[in-house]
Amino acid sequence: MPDVHKLEGIVNLKGFHVEKVLRSNPLILQVVLDKERSCPYCQKKRLRLKDTWVRQVRHESFGVRDCYLRFKSHKFQCLSCKRYFNQRFPGILPRYRVTEAFRKEVSLQHHYGIDRQKVASQYGLGWATIERWYQNSLRLKLQEYSARSFPRVLGIDEHFFTRKKGYATTFADLVHNRVYDVALGRSETSLKGFLTKTTDRYRTQAVVMDLSETYRMIAKKYFPNAMIIADRFHVIRLVNHQFMQTWKQLDPIGRKNRGLLSLMRRHHHKLSTDQKRKLRSYLRSVAGLEIIYDFKQSLCKLLTLKTRTKKQCKKLIPQFLKMIDQLKETPFESLRSLGKTLDRWKEEIVRMWRFRKTNSITEGLHNKMEVISRRSYGFRNFQNYRLRVKVLCA
Repeated sequence: MPDVHKLEGIVNLKGFHVEKVLRSNPLILQVVLDKERSCPYCQKKRLRLKDTWVRQVRHESFGVRDCYLRFKSHKFQCLSCKRYFNQRFPGILPRYRVTEAFRKEVSLQHHYGIDRQKVASQYGLGWATIERWYQNSLRLKLQEYSARSFPRVLGIDEHFFTRKKGYATTFADLVHNRVYDVALGRSETSLKGFLTKTTDRYRTQAVVMDLSETYRMIAKKYFPNAMIIADRFHVIRLVNHQFMQTWKQLDPIGRKNRGLLSLMRRHHHKLSTDQKRKLRSYLRSVAGLEIIYDFKQSLCKLLTLKTRTKKQCKKLIPQFLKMIDQLKETPFESLRSLGKTLDRWKEEIVRMWRFRKTNSITEGLHNKMEVISRRSYGFRNFQNYRLRVKVLCA
């Protein structure tokens, strides 16, 4: 049998002392609590012993062997407050037959990707017990983040949750690159309850979002002290989308060419000399396409600028407004629609030049959230999903 003195550090419970090894496989240790007994209500030490029994609890595994702790438990009456109580033990909750260390071990097994059925079979537990312990471990972890205040720079974006419940809205902290919270729905009606409960939302200074009228209305109403900033990625994507629609009208056959499609989508400065020559040759073969392409490249180059000073922005604004007017006067419906959208969002788009943060952080967090959902084979309960996201993406 193992040496008793070598097992002192294995128990890893404060106040417990190993007396004897009763069995080697599974490992059963007879332990004694060295801590002085006191009343949990009044903290007095004048106690009267009323009953004694042997208690056995399961402890964290010793290598590949199961481990159990066996010790004497007592019932006392406090002579000061006259109350009865059962003896408390560190690391073991009242009426539990396992230690907190064992619950943590099981929760970590499930957390690292082993499904509940396999963990339950390995430890001889029920799968519902595994899920309950894991949810409790996440709630304990979440308490560490309860004191966090609302983000100073907030990113708002939507992501798909389930077919039945639709979309959810992510509130991301773009300064610390983490999820602040997740709320079900993407309309003001569905998000109103969450936003009104958040009392410190007035400290938010900037809100980054895509070109969504709903989110802009929500930001103006619930974040009055914050500037609204358009997300650079979504603005460039909108420009490319409307340009592709115009290209489809001018040359529907060339639009289907995958090689040309790749060259058209990329920024001009990222093309090689040979690619530029081939693209320019094609553009000249389609009437009016070369002018539209050059205009699109100039607009994208203007929109990708960032960290500009106030003086630099003042010089760029007339150029941007002129390009919007040109778009609104074109004979192509897709480009006119683009000009109207840019005109409605011109203030938020201009603020991009002064700002560096984008919603790419939020999109990256969405990838992590998709992995969480995929690893769990989907969620039906939104609160369970929200709990995992707040802990694992924080």
